Order: sequence, then C-alpha cells, then structure tokens
Amino acid sequence: MVEAQHTASTMRLADSLEEQAALEAILDDSKPPLPGTLRRLHYLLATPFRYRPHVGSRFRAALEAGVWYGAEALRTALAEKSYWRLRFLLDSPGTPDLKPVPHTAFRARVRSAAALDLSLAPFVRDAALWTHRTNYDGTQSFAAAARAAQIEIIRYASVRDPQHAACAAVLNPVVFGGGQPLAQHTWFIAASRERVRCAQHERGGKSWEFSREQLL
Repeated sequence: MVEAQHTASTMRLADSLEEQAALEAILDDSKPPLPGTLRRLHYLLATPFRYRPHVGSRFRAALEAGVWYGAEALRTALAEKSYWRLRFLLDSPGTPDLKPVPHTAFRARVRSAAALDLSLAPFVRDAALWTHRTNYDGTQSFAAAARAAQIEIIRYASVRDPQHAACAAVLNPVVFGGGQPLAQHTWFIAASRERVRCAQHERGGKSWEFSREQLL
C-alpha cells in the first residue's frame, strides 16, 4: 500500500506531458543509482531497495539496506498504512485532520526457500520482542543476523492490524521473480487523531475504519 503521488506529484508543475516526462527524468537522475539487479523490477517493487533512509523501520536500522514490506491480507496492509497516517498527526499537533488521499494497493508474488516465520517455534517464544509496538531494536538486530545468514524473507505478525494477521519483510528483491505487481487498485485514506478511515475508490467498494486505540 503506497501513497499514489507517483502519478500526479509532478503533473501540476508541468504544462504538458512532454514537460512532465522531462521533469521526471531530471528527478530520477538526482536519485541514488538503481542497482543492476533491480532494473528488471517494476518501481513499486524496486523502490524500497534504492534508498537507505535516516529513519529506521521494524526490520531495518537507519541507513541500512532497504526492506520491502507487504501483508498477506488487504486489511492488514491498510492497518499498517493507517498507523503511519495517525502517527504523522500525533507527531505534529498543529496539523489539521488529513483529508482523503489516494493510495495504490497492489499485490506481488514472492517465492523463496530462505525464509523465516517468527510465529513458529523456536522464534515464537520471543514474541514479545518481535511485536513490541515502539521499540524495534530486537527486530532490527534479528534482521541483520538474517541478512548475514542469507535469509530473504521474514514472516511476522502485524502489530497494527487488530487481528494480527501476517506481514512479510522482504530483505532480498530476488524473491519477486517476474518483477511485476499482479494487481493495482485505488483506496482513499482519511485520518483524524481519533480514527483512520479507508475506502475503496470503486463505487460500492470495501471500507475499513481503525480507531486510535486499535492502531496504537
């Protein structure tokens, strides 16, 4: 689940499709080079591995190699994204509620013989470490050890989904095989400090709502 700015963020800065294409090319040249192993991948799959952000995530410490995060259920992906919309509001008290913003939900197939599942023995005995809501030290250390052991995928329980369904942290993009997302559709996500609402773009589509208490 990604914010859909990739289709419109430069459009409002250009007067024609040709100008927009030129601007996109300039912006792409300013980004870190795309490693050769990623060039076969669609950008929705490759982008997380292109950067080394200063802020860490659950299975990636600051400035370490990228991780692609996915969920086995759509609801879970929405809950994870909704947490970060809520977190943005809580960390910026002067910001008004967030109006509906388009997001792209997409599916990808992963396949690997080098995967670990933290919901199974022996790892499940340390579930409190893997599912801590704010401290990522344990999961980041585990991911570093997994990389050293050439593990490609870590499967784990979502902390943000009220039903705690499974997510996957992809450490090596080789697991994407063909390199193309299988499906894409649009969702709109709106957030206040009390709840986050998610609605499918299509008429009569699905919707979910997550309260602050559920996400935090």
